[in-house]
Amino acid sequence: MSAHATVNTTERLRALRELMEKPEYNVQAVVIPTEDQHFSEYIAQCDERRAYISGFTGSAGCAVVTPQNAYLFTDGRYFLQASKQLDENWTLMKQGFPDVPTWQDFLSKNLEKSTRIGVDPTLIAASDADSIQKALEPKESELVSLPHNLVDLVWPDRPPRPANKVFPLDVKYSGQSHAEKLKRVREELKKKEAKAIVVNMLDEVAWVFNLRGSDIDFNPVFFAYALVDQEKARLFVNESQLDTSVRDHLGPEVEVHPYDTFFSYLTHLGAELDAHKDSKVLVSDKASLAVAQAIGKEHIIVARSPVTDLKAVKNEVEIEGFRQSHIRDGAALVRYFAWLEEQLEAGKELSESQVADQLEKYRSEQDLFMGLSFPTISATGPNGAIIHYDPDPNDCAIVRKDQIYLCDSGAQFRDGTTDVTRTFHFGTPTAEEKRAFTRVLQGHIAIDTAVFPNGTTGTDPFARRPLWEDGLDYRHGTGHGVGHFLNVHEGPHGIGVRIAYNNTPLKPGMTVSNEPGYYKDGQYGIRIENIVIVREAQTPNNFGDKGYLRFEHVTMCPMGKNLIETSLLSAKEREWLDAYHAEILEKVSPLVKADERALRWLQRECSPL
Repeated sequence: MSAHATVNTTERLRALRELMEKPEYNVQAVVIPTEDQHFSEYIAQCDERRAYISGFTGSAGCAVVTPQNAYLFTDGRYFLQASKQLDENWTLMKQGFPDVPTWQDFLSKNLEKSTRIGVDPTLIAASDADSIQKALEPKESELVSLPHNLVDLVWPDRPPRPANKVFPLDVKYSGQSHAEKLKRVREELKKKEAKAIVVNMLDEVAWVFNLRGSDIDFNPVFFAYALVDQEKARLFVNESQLDTSVRDHLGPEVEVHPYDTFFSYLTHLGAELDAHKDSKVLVSDKASLAVAQAIGKEHIIVARSPVTDLKAVKNEVEIEGFRQSHIRDGAALVRYFAWLEEQLEAGKELSESQVADQLEKYRSEQDLFMGLSFPTISATGPNGAIIHYDPDPNDCAIVRKDQIYLCDSGAQFRDGTTDVTRTFHFGTPTAEEKRAFTRVLQGHIAIDTAVFPNGTTGTDPFARRPLWEDGLDYRHGTGHGVGHFLNVHEGPHGIGVRIAYNNTPLKPGMTVSNEPGYYKDGQYGIRIENIVIVREAQTPNNFGDKGYLRFEHVTMCPMGKNLIETSLLSAKEREWLDAYHAEILEKVSPLVKADERALRWLQRECSPL
């Protein structure tokens, strides 16, 4: 669905409200979050319940439906998209604006007294449910765990759950065997004095067992849970997805159980723990209320999953994979932008979606390519101001030579995941566009060249300072973690103002994006994004014996020099840009030498300022 289509939700909401009134449910509000039962950011089509009921297809948001009203809560990245997609049944709640509560606060502050609020317990985090329930007590309202998901019951043609083949990831790409990873997880259990750990996030399960799949578009994961204790590792997965190569890879130390038996196994574990009052199960802060209820709340310790932290710090094999995959990705990007420029020069009419398909074709020709890492944001002119724009193949704009073109795209390779944004103008940019682009570029360079002490969480203002000087800003974080042939958005770290980011110091080996931007609604969008790796920095001093850190960029694609207002750049910034372009030319040109057009374009774009 395009970022512009509005869906008539009248019938869907009527059917849902009828169910809410039935005595077996009897709820006066229903919460419909975006997440699936594994709290995945990108979800399978069968789990797109919030999109089905509301018509809003952005990747973040929560719907709350009452007998009279329907509310959609989302953040600044999606205000424009949501305002276009929601029909008149819905009220858009712009989170982050003054006087707009979060959906959690809304339940206790805005709903009437004694309201029964229905939730699917597999789709709400146990920690969230606890804090909401406490806030509801003064109003004598309560969260009600529903026996069935009500949206599923009113969704006649809901797609089936995917069950695609799972495959092992060779240790030459992962850098560590799953036996070694399980050993590290067990060491964490000892530290936390826990009997076992529930692993419920799909990328964590894939990482621990060195397995990959394709159950969710763009994310090489498969539907599974795991339970790891000191003796055994149990993997709960649809067994038809595993062939002998996977079973041989897992070996005798991993027990395989059917996916559908997971909750009954937890209930059995809870009963066992009743007999041994002293042992507890470690449950992620992103595990569902259903997990907590099955084991018994008295038997769990809720904390950030140690797997999240282990996975976030890449080993040297993974880091080298990031470097190499980004050079190949750079070759595809260079071939693409050279092709696009030539097409526009020749006056060809190509849509945003058609050109994105050409970029995918160039990527697919690279070694170890496994697919895209997210839908390509190919945006011309005003569409670039929609931060997570997704062009509709049947109804999207023609890329114009006289408009800014923003392309945010990425790929999955067996040796790494890429995510890169470049902003180009294939004609003559205005003075305003050049100034804005240069401010974004200066913010990008400020992050790339930053040196900071161990323990630092807040490098976000480095990127905004040049924009702030002109009274500009952007409504998204500056960087997110990136998985290794896993999810393109990975926690727990990042660069931004989110609480999780500021609770997580950057450590050597973490991968993170560097992506400041500026968006002028209705006119254009600018974003420049590289992936960087946190490395130790060699500094002349070492105050406080903390040790200092820096970033190493791995993305290899030129910056679009005709958008740079060179008079704004300092000598150091010019030096950085020339050195970066020289590095790209050296690393990428051997991969495009068979494509003369791409090589010429690369040499021109990488020449000194």
